[in-house]
Amino acid sequence: MQQSGAAGGRGCALFPLLAVLFFQGVCIVVSLEIKADAHVRGYVGEKIKLKCTFRSTSSVTDKLTIDWTYRPPSSSRTESIFHYQSFQYPTTAGTFRDRISWVGDVYKGDASISISDPTIRDNGTFSCAVKNPPDVHHNIPLTELTVTERGFGTMLSSVALLSILVFIPSAAVVVLLLVRMGRKSAGLKKRGKSGYKKSSIEVSDEDPLRPEAAGGIQDSDSEEIY
Repeated sequence: MQQSGAAGGRGCALFPLLAVLFFQGVCIVVSLEIKADAHVRGYVGEKIKLKCTFRSTSSVTDKLTIDWTYRPPSSSRTESIFHYQSFQYPTTAGTFRDRISWVGDVYKGDASISISDPTIRDNGTFSCAVKNPPDVHHNIPLTELTVTERGFGTMLSSVALLSILVFIPSAAVVVLLLVRMGRKSAGLKKRGKSGYKKSSIEVSDEDPLRPEAAGGIQDSDSEEIY
């Protein structure tokens, strides 16, 4: 009975220790979290941004590393296209040579890159891996990139949107000008119909030979001649 009680006591004593180790392990696993867009769509010749962000419980140091890799469709082969550790190291070989640019900021938890002059051959899976010792246990998110030709309909919609943005302000200005001109014209017509009287200067300028201007003088043709 004493031995079983001692064993039970040792088991009870080990339980808190195991619980502490378990929770410490969980904290280590989730101490570094990385997020990236699952799907990104781009167009041939137009720069594409591959967004990747991370959150670490440790401060960023010169030991932090970022690695971007690429895997073509229907292939298990991966290739490194970008490495960061205090400095930027884009790939100098392969199809992404001289086309990868760093657009992130490690002090803001941003590990994003961009691809210049993308083509359909760039379609595939990209992964973003971040390590910030002692935080090295983390998930590695994957991003599926789809690059296509920009269709006529898409270009037309863009042109239509631009035309609308230019046309609406211009049309508004024209309407305001027409309204103001219409109000001004209506005011002039109303003034002309309100019984405008001539001034004394305008009356004096009339023809003095008219009967109204002669002050009731009779016509000479009406007098009799003897």
